[in-house]
Amino acid sequence: MNEGFPGPDTRAEDLKAVGWVSYLLHLIVAVGAVVPGAQPGAVLLLVALVIDLVKRSDAEGTWQASHFSWRIRTVVWAGVLYVVTAPLWVLFVLPGWIAWSLISLWFLYRIVRGMVAMNKSQALDA
Repeated sequence: MNEGFPGPDTRAEDLKAVGWVSYLLHLIVAVGAVVPGAQPGAVLLLVALVIDLVKRSDAEGTWQASHFSWRIRTVVWAGVLYVVTAPLWVLFVLPGWIAWSLISLWFLYRIVRGMVAMNKSQALDA
């Protein structure tokens, strides 16, 4: 290992603080999506997404890389699913509410699962 250059394990541990900030922002949004009337707004989610996109390259070659990909994929898929199911709100309120509730619960599950794995310093499967 080159002196002065942190190894993968050191980089992964250094990125934990960034990961916790991102996961906590995601968690606030996820809980807000599940609890009626507690919508914190998409701004927090966008901040977390930008953090993940900017710091993702720092995690290459470490177990943290899977967490950055996990969070980014979670946001992208949730966004796509919300957009695809948005017409249900216009046409039929109940199916729209059901669809968005299921998406929100899935989002919350993914964030909590990621937080648990990061707390154990474990990579995530795709």
